[in-house]
Amino acid sequence: MNRLSMHLRMFMATLWLAGVVPIALADEQVKHGEYVFKVAGCLACHTDTKEGAKPLAGGHALKTPFGVFYSPNVTPHPEHGIGRWTVEDFRVALREGVGADGRDYYPVFPYTSYTEMTDSDINALFAYMRTVKSEARPNQEHDIPWYMRWRFVNWVWKLLFFSEGPYENVADKSSSWNRGAYISRALAHCSECHSPRGLSGAIDQDLYLAGTVAGPDGTTVPNITPDKKTGIGNWEKLDLRAYLEYGEMPDGDYAGGLMAEVIDNGLSFMSTDDRSAVVEYLLSLPPIHRPELGSSE
Repeated sequence: MNRLSMHLRMFMATLWLAGVVPIALADEQVKHGEYVFKVAGCLACHTDTKEGAKPLAGGHALKTPFGVFYSPNVTPHPEHGIGRWTVEDFRVALREGVGADGRDYYPVFPYTSYTEMTDSDINALFAYMRTVKSEARPNQEHDIPWYMRWRFVNWVWKLLFFSEGPYENVADKSSSWNRGAYISRALAHCSECHSPRGLSGAIDQDLYLAGTVAGPDGTTVPNITPDKKTGIGNWEKLDLRAYLEYGEMPDGDYAGGLMAEVIDNGLSFMSTDDRSAVVEYLLSLPPIHRPELGSSE
């Protein structure tokens, strides 16, 4: 997309939000934004359900080897949320990992995946986020070592490990495969939980989606490459579609923990076509054998 086209899209999004463009078009954008919101799993991370907080008011504790990070309030509250943000502020946050205050985000926020989102999805998501209930909950300080509070550390981290830019279709793949890749890589940001990380916290791309023993809150996250012993190589397409829709595994058991929340609040709302596209993409990946995660049989 050229720069002129990008700015035109941003301008149109602003007009929609300002009420200049017909309401029907704005409603359509908000509806699409709600779909993006669900598939992207925003609710799970930005709601502190353990403390009984309101949806999207932040405070969800994310325990990592680098300390405990607390998700921010992303409701339209003008002081504690994103009520004063513009659509461009929102785009920069998702695409570049920089907040409206100009500070670089810690990569615990998955901008490293959201950077691949399209402008239309970003604009739609912003339009929807403007419609959710505003909550006046202040943001909580991260519980991290003193040296990580120097934000220039994030800037250096980006120079070393971050590649910015929207997803580009793979020319020799089908449209459904590319759609599945886009959802898996950008919106659903599967690799953020299903891939191991190095000492720097960057995702190990050589083990993309091959699972990790150091997932969220120290849990083991399964290998979702099509390895027959330690991954999903023995799953049929129908099995994987059922899992993404309502969490049922081939052995009759159901997803639990964080994955159950991700399915219930997000992936279960995917359209049939999108669900099939994700299945096509995942089953096409190179199988990676990970015996340290245990057998999937």
